[in-house]
Parts: sequence; structure tokens; C-alpha cells
Amino acid sequence: MSKALLYDATICIGCKQCEQGCATENNLPYSDSIAAEEKQSEHKFTAVLTRGDKFMRRLCMNCQDPACASACPVAALRKTAAGPVIYEEGRCMGCRYCMLACPFNVPRYEWNKLFPRVRKCTMCPNRVAAGKQTACAEICPTGATKFGERDELINEAQQRIRDNPGQYVKHIYGLNEVGGTSVLLLSGVPFDQFGYSADVPTEPMPLLTSRVLSKVPDVVMLGGVLLGGIWWITNRRDDVAAAEDCEKNSAFEDKKRGQDENGKA
Repeated sequence: MSKALLYDATICIGCKQCEQGCATENNLPYSDSIAAEEKQSEHKFTAVLTRGDKFMRRLCMNCQDPACASACPVAALRKTAAGPVIYEEGRCMGCRYCMLACPFNVPRYEWNKLFPRVRKCTMCPNRVAAGKQTACAEICPTGATKFGERDELINEAQQRIRDNPGQYVKHIYGLNEVGGTSVLLLSGVPFDQFGYSADVPTEPMPLLTSRVLSKVPDVVMLGGVLLGGIWWITNRRDDVAAAEDCEKNSAFEDKKRGQDENGKA
């Protein structure tokens, strides 16, 4: 059976231990300044967002049928039967089609590295393969992030909503979005307040991307699927280009800041 994460924002206290656990597991830097960043990046795979007294996590959704893997021409990204969507950097050629295809705008690129990689949460595949919890679930002090069988977590999430209908938005984000994901979210406020789009389709995204990015589409079945895929990619291209410009500028500023600090030292 496929594994998944269930994050319940109503239980979260915003301690950011999940960020720390993720950084340790993935050999990423973590400091007060990084903790203050409320965004995913090449050095921060999960971020806790704060809106008043409400919290939410952002991380790779590890889709059941991931568009990033479908779009990758060299199979550098692939979904495992256990749930994680893993990345093999030795295969990656840096085309960044995965960034274009992802409906959640998750993959990030190491613009400041000589040999850059695509970076994202891969749901701790080594820990999952060893029968362990993900690092973020294991370290969470309140149980806001829980790891287990996807079907069981769905049942538990549905039961929580039934037991406390006034506490939750009556929706499990990730249950049906893009065909379902391996990250399931519960919240007491609308998900779009934290940047989760309500407009993502319920069908798997490869239906809109794979045939467009492939050189050999099925001419008979092309029709609406191809047009839909072109529309999606065209609109996503502008969004990703803008995000890439921000990432490049941020990487340059970080590098310059580091040089200035070293000069002062």
C-alpha cells in the first residue's frame, strides 16, 4: 500500500521542528534566518507559513501520478510504489521541464551552484524503505504531521472532520487534487489563504503534459487533451520564468552577501 503524510493545521503550533528535521535529514543548512523564510527553496524543502494564529505547511505533494515525472525526458524523477517521488541527479540534464509541469510550483533549481540540481522534498525515501516515519513526522511534537498508509490517513482525516465539523474546512486537500497526492492537508481556514490553489484539476496532470511534451502524440486522441496541455504549459511558462528570475536574483544576493561578510571578517 502507498504511504502518505497527513498534516493537520489545527494541531500545529508553528514550532518549525519539521523544518529542522527535514534539513537534518537532507543535509541542508538551517539557521534563524532560514527558519524565518516562509517559502520553499533549493535549501528549504518544507516551510511553515503563519497567518495570525493559524499555520500551514508547504512541501512537495508527492503526487500519485506526478506531472514532474511525466514531463522529465530522462526519467530523473519517478514515483515509487511506497509513495515518494524521488530524484536521481545523475540522470538530470537540467531542462527544468519538471518545474514547468508541476501544478504546485514545487521544484527549485540551484542557480548558485557550478553543477546545479533540481531540489524538492522526496518524502524521505530511504527512511520509508526502512519502515521508518519521515523525518518531519517523527520530530513533530504535537502529531500535526502524521505518516502512515494513505487509505488509513484518509479515513482518519474524514473522521476528524465528522467529529469536529466546526473546526475544519470540509475538504481534505490532496485527496482528489491532480488525481490524488501523498500529502493530505486539513485546515481550519481556506487553503487558498496559504497559496494552495482551488483551481487545480482533479484529473492527473500527465494527461495535460505528457502528450504535449512528447514528440509522438496520439493523433486520434489528440484533440482537447493537446489543446488543454498547450494552454497549461503556456500559462505555466510565464509563472515559472518569473519565479526563476526571483530565484536567480535571490541566489546572487545571497552570494554577494556572503562575500561581503567574508570581506568584513
